[in-house]
Amino acid sequence: MQVVRITVIVSAILAMSGPAMAQTFIDQREVRQQERIGQGVQSGQLTGPETRQLERGEGRIDRAEGRALADGRLSMRERTHLNRMLNRESRQIYRDKHNAWHR
Repeated sequence: MQVVRITVIVSAILAMSGPAMAQTFIDQREVRQQERIGQGVQSGQLTGPETRQLERGEGRIDRAEGRALADGRLSMRERTHLNRMLNRESRQIYRDKHNAWHR
């Protein structure tokens, strides 16, 4: 149930943001990371505080992406910055899912 709700929320956000933005690699990675978080919640690998922290991180990435796309395009510098943020968040998802804390 939780995975479905997260997927629906992500889909709604992508639908509102326009077709051009939905095609970017950043959005694809964000969707995959949301699915990983949802799977961790479903399986019990992520605790409540871990999930909240990861969701806040995803929110920071969303806001940074919005600022970067304010002019309608991504510069190489903005793209690199967002990619690094996504890499950092991905590592945190892995660490939290594999740290032996269960709900």
